[in-house]
Amino acid sequence: MSNETNILPNVSAAGLKALADAVLAPKMHAKLDDLLARNADGTLAAEELKELDAIIEQIDELNLLKARAEYTLRQQDQSNGQ
Repeated sequence: MSNETNILPNVSAAGLKALADAVLAPKMHAKLDDLLARNADGTLAAEELKELDAIIEQIDELNLLKARAEYTLRQQDQSNGQ
């Protein structure tokens, strides 16, 4: 992937900072903790395992978006001479 595809165009600096600082919602984090604990115990039903996988996929996507926002901010700072 080229550097240009990592940049988030047309997003304000405030929006980029908000994305870079984004965290998993507390309710979702609690659900994740519960599912992970029960998965470690081997007590998850098949549907709950799918739910755990979906949450982990969302976290992966959030982390990629955060990284792209941070990268874009750094590129903007460099182009502004900061």
